[in-house]
Amino acid sequence: MRDVAVVAFAQSRHSAEDQGLAETEIVLPVITEIKERTGLSRFGFTCSGSCDYLQGAPFAFVSALDTLGAWPPISESHVEMDGAWALYEAWVKLQIGQIDTALVYGFGKSSQGDLRAVMTQQLDPYHLAPLGVDQVSMAAMQARAYMDRSGVKEDDLRAVAARSRASGRDNPFALDLPEPEGDDYDVAPLHPYDVAPVTDGAAAIVLAAGDRARELCERPAWITGIDHRTEPHALGVRDLTRSEAARLAGERAGATGIEVAELHAQFSHEELILREALGLGDGVAVNPSGGALSANPVMAAGLIRIGEAASRVHDGTASRALGHAASGPCLQQNLVCVLSGEKNG
Repeated sequence: MRDVAVVAFAQSRHSAEDQGLAETEIVLPVITEIKERTGLSRFGFTCSGSCDYLQGAPFAFVSALDTLGAWPPISESHVEMDGAWALYEAWVKLQIGQIDTALVYGFGKSSQGDLRAVMTQQLDPYHLAPLGVDQVSMAAMQARAYMDRSGVKEDDLRAVAARSRASGRDNPFALDLPEPEGDDYDVAPLHPYDVAPVTDGAAAIVLAAGDRARELCERPAWITGIDHRTEPHALGVRDLTRSEAARLAGERAGATGIEVAELHAQFSHEELILREALGLGDGVAVNPSGGALSANPVMAAGLIRIGEAASRVHDGTASRALGHAASGPCLQQNLVCVLSGEKNG
């Protein structure tokens, strides 16, 4: 296997409201920054993650290519997934050995539509989608089942939300959200603060292999393990109180000795389920960036978790960090990326 590292990470200053910008305009400053930071104007491979349903237009990702300067022609691909899965595709491409650098980016503008209605379209089209059940209702069902099994109370969920929001206020790229308060439910047992906020934003990561990584970054965040797994599509055939996919992905990625973990938990109870699945003890700093509960740009939030984890390695805060991304209802799909300041992990 080739040694591949995250050598640069950039993200937008996320917004909870429509700022009048098209998705392309959100992406452009991020791509410009990542090029300036690495000194690269072209990359061996480019891969993006986005969702046409957010923009309400087919092949919405094509317009984002205008931000890259795609002439002369570039080698490019796209996934209708969070940018974390675009990163996985780029990592595989680098393993082939024909390129030494790759640009990965993800973007989404959730404010311009009804996000819950949009995400319902990803459900099983025969049994679930026709019911119109939304992601928050399914998450609430999962939260109730988890609380019944574990004994976790609503105050424990509030504590997760409070810590995430406090950390987010120290992150200039996250939303400035107030302390969790109020007894009103979104969907019981989840309060509005237990649910990730609607967010517009984008992020980009540059991967490089071998000596090229050392040339581009003083302290590369080497990917020592990466794996992704998925649960059955039907909610009724899996244990919603546990994340077997996250557990298996973490095991295959070698998620041990972790100091910092950035978890793509879009609901407060998901963080607790993921902590258990990945075996993260009290000594692990979880979501020091504030996580998705402080800013959740759909199709970029998982990539941001990897970027934030890599940043801790870049600045020496951690020698071993974990980035996690999720997709689908109730933590259906999970990707785990382990990053280290040393090639051998």
